[in-house]
Amino acid sequence: MPRGRYSFHDTHDHTPLGSEHFHCAPGPSGWRYTAQITTPAGDHSGSVDLTVDDLGRPIRLELHAASWQVRGAAIDGVTWVRTDPTGEHAQEGNVPAHAFTGASPAFLIATARLLRLEPGAPATRVRLVTFAPPVLAPRTLDQSWVLVKREAHATDNGLLPVDEYQVADLATGEVSTVHIAGDVVLSAPGIELEDLESPPSVFT
Repeated sequence: MPRGRYSFHDTHDHTPLGSEHFHCAPGPSGWRYTAQITTPAGDHSGSVDLTVDDLGRPIRLELHAASWQVRGAAIDGVTWVRTDPTGEHAQEGNVPAHAFTGASPAFLIATARLLRLEPGAPATRVRLVTFAPPVLAPRTLDQSWVLVKREAHATDNGLLPVDEYQVADLATGEVSTVHIAGDVVLSAPGIELEDLESPPSVFT
């Protein structure tokens, strides 16, 4: 069960944006990721709880940030309920999308799991719903994913496959590089893996 900490920073000026203390593991229903989010000062600022099935589809999502809450799942596309801090004005949303995304590295792993790309395969387009902090405002976006290469790196526990993806935002044309090993993001724009207490889990 990988357990560790990611740090976040602004991609333009590298201003620290906080950390995510996580643990994740494959299970009978698929894969689950839970995390607590903290500010640069160390104060609690939110949480992530994501479970995907064996095909990478989100069967349970719960996000918390600044007293806002989102609960969602893959139902008729993706469906979610967003609740305001007072709890009086819950809003339901539904979009014909493939899955969710957001600031957490969990979503990069889940999308890679959903697409199951192979090196050399053509780019795959995917429609996702993201929830932007601090109020978890929903927005639909389209991305293009390509698995550029897969390399095996030697570790104390044997060879560890590392996948390098190119992810493009089809609205802006911005392209980013993401490195994933099993169920851990090694690097991505604005994300650094600062601590990992056990090796990544390798999906079969």
